Amino acid sequence: MRFQLTEDQRALKAGVRELLGRRFGREALRAAVDAPGRLDRELWRALGDAGFFALRLPEADAGVGLGLPEADAGVGLGLPEAVLAFEEAGRALLPGPLVATHLAAGRVPGAATGETVVTAVDGELVEWLEAADVALGEVAGAVPLRSVDPLTPLHRTPVDASGRAPDPVAALLTAAEQLGTAVRVQELAVQHARTREQFGQPVGAFQAVQHLCADLLVRTETARVAVYAAAVTADPADIAAARLLADEAAVRGARDCLQVHGGMGFTWEADVHLHLKRAWVRARRGGGGTESEELLAARLVA
Repeated sequence: MRFQLTEDQRALKAGVRELLGRRFGREALRAAVDAPGRLDRELWRALGDAGFFALRLPEADAGVGLGLPEADAGVGLGLPEAVLAFEEAGRALLPGPLVATHLAAGRVPGAATGETVVTAVDGELVEWLEAADVALGEVAGAVPLRSVDPLTPLHRTPVDASGRAPDPVAALLTAAEQLGTAVRVQELAVQHARTREQFGQPVGAFQAVQHLCADLLVRTETARVAVYAAAVTADPADIAAARLLADEAAVRGARDCLQVHGGMGFTWEADVHLHLKRAWVRARRGGGGTESEELLAARLVA
């Protein structure tokens, strides 16, 4: 993927955004917040029909040769296109074990079509355990946790798998979701800065707010370049760098967006806190934080 997206890639990105805007707009987002733990199966199947989970599976003809059932035949695209789709999912705050189900497509029957919801143990945590049809990893004896994110129910497993090497594709797709959150909080901050007035002028006229919005833009675009590049190379070190930058862009971006909003940003009615909480939860997934730092350090030493 070149850094200038192809026409097909732009069409894919726009198509996913249009689908999510139609099926998971703000009203649906707020309904999901009011019903924590309930996964919208109709939306999940709509994602399957659109090819979201099967983007990287071979197309029908090629899939037969690989032993895939016809129902699980895919779209035949690559990792760069999956990154674009997951970026839009992150921007929309789409709930559910998206990464686990995407990675299970072609291996777990029904995952590619959205008929089967798949989750997986990540370290000692597992997301959406009670709503999932299939859980990959040791989940016996898992206990529910009080999740900071109302849209991501969590369980802690008795077996800590954090010492295992994280799946680099899972780490990259999580980075893409974080990039989507960074994009969205930047949009929200700029929109508020342009429309909210204090002392007879938009708050965006004040230098402190301008600096916050500028920092949001720089972090987002830096993360975008890193995530898109890692999608092309699929190199573990590139993915680790992209993950660190995307986690920072999402978490710090959401915090800065909240500051731009001022006191109203802390209210339940504003969406800013939902983006911050989701960014916190994603940052705990495998392949982020210390794991990425150690991988990069080992590469530099080598």
